[in-house]
Amino acid sequence: MTFDAVIIGGGAAGLMCAIAAGNRGRCVAVLEGSNKIGKKILMSGGGRCNFTNLHCDPSRFISANPRFCISALNRYTQWDFIALVEKHGIAYHEKTDGQLFCDGSSKEILAMLLTECRQAGVSISTNCQIKSVMHQQSYRVSTDRGAYACESLVIASGGLSIPKLGASDFGYRLARQFGLRVLDPRPALVPFTFSGGWQEWMKNLSGISIRAALTTANMSFVDSVLFTHRGLSGPAALQLSSYWLPGTAIRVNLLPEHDAESLLLDAKTAQPRTRIRTVLSAVLPRALVSALEPLWWRDSAELPLAEVPASVLRDLANRLHDWELKPAATEGYRTAEATLGGIDTAELSSKTMECKRQTGLFCIGEVVDVTGHLGGFNFQWAWASAQAAGRVI
Repeated sequence: MTFDAVIIGGGAAGLMCAIAAGNRGRCVAVLEGSNKIGKKILMSGGGRCNFTNLHCDPSRFISANPRFCISALNRYTQWDFIALVEKHGIAYHEKTDGQLFCDGSSKEILAMLLTECRQAGVSISTNCQIKSVMHQQSYRVSTDRGAYACESLVIASGGLSIPKLGASDFGYRLARQFGLRVLDPRPALVPFTFSGGWQEWMKNLSGISIRAALTTANMSFVDSVLFTHRGLSGPAALQLSSYWLPGTAIRVNLLPEHDAESLLLDAKTAQPRTRIRTVLSAVLPRALVSALEPLWWRDSAELPLAEVPASVLRDLANRLHDWELKPAATEGYRTAEATLGGIDTAELSSKTMECKRQTGLFCIGEVVDVTGHLGGFNFQWAWASAQAAGRVI
């Protein structure tokens, strides 16, 4: 079977690339190894697909070359994808911080992409297992469905996140086969886990959510933090995980929108008979306050504020604003929403996503060393990098 282009991977990037190429009159085949197209699209955003973000800026992406993503993002913007969504009459809304979700279901976004593929004459095969890929004058992809020959081959096979949906290292192995450098991948946008006593302590708070600031050596996020039976999750924790280095500590500000010292010292003056727990329970969940009490102010727990030295209250305020914790690990690829690292952008053209040293080979989407923040940025990178390749293959 001969095609102008074969795209390995039927996710967001693969489908969008096929649409862009098919609309140019190119004969395109999409090969998907799992039993269904677009599995990550369907499960994303709690089933409503956070398909892009109104505030797509290069600073929201992580890469060894932070400038690499600029070209593709500028040439296919969030507004371009929104126009496509509106063309298909899909209702959507902004949730928080520019995050756009379907009013209905993620199925609408996948149906839109499949409709566009049909209109562009794209051939899609699922349960298609690739046995080998070779290149002489053209590419030959041997599969259990037969062999495919093509001028252009696109790696859109994704990263390692959520293996139960079919994620694998196939894209990295194929890139290495053609001599491309692959930066070590690791989980991104993933909950933190703790061990020993801290895990037991957090397990007792499972389900409690607060607004907090989480910080590493070089990045900080203020958003919801969710205590789980294994550690910390929620948007702030997921965001920070992409910058956290194993073995290092994170810092937690439990009261990012309050001055804890003023809160406690003012209460000491205005409510001298009040206990510390009463003051803090007005700004933090009562269960969290109760759990922190034996750790931070056990000796003063039953004293009225009038009898608690100001120095003790200042020390407590510092703890509330700067609590150091050392995660044992993250939950790994099992729950990670994205993958850091991947095919080195130094190997690719930022304009076309074509490999500089391997003519006709293109790499797009999550398999490339570009990872977005939480909130629709990874989808926008998929759409944009796919369009960059789809316009030239």
